[in-house]
Amino acid sequence: MSQLTYASIDQTILNTLTPPKKYYWAIVLLLFVGVLIGASCWTYQIFVGIGAGGQNIPVAWGTYLINFVFWVGIAHSGTLISAILHLFRAGWRNPIARAAETMTVFAVCIAGLFPFIHLGRVWQVYYMIPLPNQRLLWPNFLSPLMFDVIAISTYLTVSSLFWYTGLLPDLAAVRDRSTGTRYKIFKFLSMGWTGAHEQWRHYSRGYLFFAALATPLVISVHSVVSWDFALANTPGWHTTIFAPYFVAGAIHSGLAMVLTLMIPLRKVFKYQQIITMEVLENVAKTIVFTGLIVGFAYATEFFIAWYSHNTVEIEQFRWRAFGDYRWGFYFMVLCNTLTPMLFLFKKIRTTIAALFIISLVVNFGMWWERFVIIVGGVAHGFSPYAWGLYAPSIIEYGIMFGAFCLFFFFFVLFAKHLPSISMTEMKEMVEKGAVSHGA
Repeated sequence: MSQLTYASIDQTILNTLTPPKKYYWAIVLLLFVGVLIGASCWTYQIFVGIGAGGQNIPVAWGTYLINFVFWVGIAHSGTLISAILHLFRAGWRNPIARAAETMTVFAVCIAGLFPFIHLGRVWQVYYMIPLPNQRLLWPNFLSPLMFDVIAISTYLTVSSLFWYTGLLPDLAAVRDRSTGTRYKIFKFLSMGWTGAHEQWRHYSRGYLFFAALATPLVISVHSVVSWDFALANTPGWHTTIFAPYFVAGAIHSGLAMVLTLMIPLRKVFKYQQIITMEVLENVAKTIVFTGLIVGFAYATEFFIAWYSHNTVEIEQFRWRAFGDYRWGFYFMVLCNTLTPMLFLFKKIRTTIAALFIISLVVNFGMWWERFVIIVGGVAHGFSPYAWGLYAPSIIEYGIMFGAFCLFFFFFVLFAKHLPSISMTEMKEMVEKGAVSHGA
């Protein structure tokens, strides 16, 4: 990174916005086909009914709510990583901040789809909106699900503003190097940015304000999501550890997703001088820390159950470790707590292939964590006569596949049409002496 200059930063990042090649459009087309598969499965479910999924009694919450919590976690961690590290002035965040913020905006949009999908009769969502209607129905604001609607819509607004504010100077840089229709588009998006001293002053203060606002908001919003479970009396859910547990899990999965996205981006766009091995190594070290927190939370859950002397609670966690879904529990512990500990070895955390594979493993493990919590809780409740198992249907798998394709579809389009690394923040590193001032 010591060889970077203002000019080389601009050139490297703006070179990624050149007209895409055929293989790029092939990837976009494949992802779009995946999106169509998911949309087709959802359409089929709307016509046939929610019974097309594998949900049953007692497991009424299946992959739709699992994916909701998973994508909310990914969404919250992106801005949290960017905002907290910005407040602590961690320079290594600068190359990955834009991807983390973008990941947030796309993930929260996808997370917002799953409550609609789980609702079944999606048009009935009209009655959840606090507006006068012909049936004189009002939402139950005491319901944790209503907390989600308010919290996530607020978070989407703040994270989108945070992301767009950071983009403004870079959009102007693209505008100044464009012509024709492209110039008109970026002129509109850059909102009259000229780089005047007064604009930079307001920009710096505004970006700092959004970072300060986003940090507590993210923690509170993901705590609200955890209350969907903690406010129920279901064994395994009704515990005060859920709020910090969910926040730690969100950061853990988000860091892994940053690696999953940035490593291919680094290779394809030749960002090796900007996204250095030191940056990736710092992300890996942070994953070790969050993995230890998540592992501590797993152990604390079992301790709380034992310490409570509550027979039902003890049975719930005995079943989690030795029951029908024990494979999911051990898979979750292996992926989320033990595998990230490999990053303690410098050779592993400085090997690109190892970083990428372990990031995928952590993402899979965090999905399974949500499966163990959600399905494991309702499948083995208070009454043995109401116990039951759950397996997703092909429709649920199709919708889940479509959701992942939609996320990567959005990100691939973003990476090629907007600056995927903040030129402004990279130049700040030059200004602070981290890299050279050359022309």
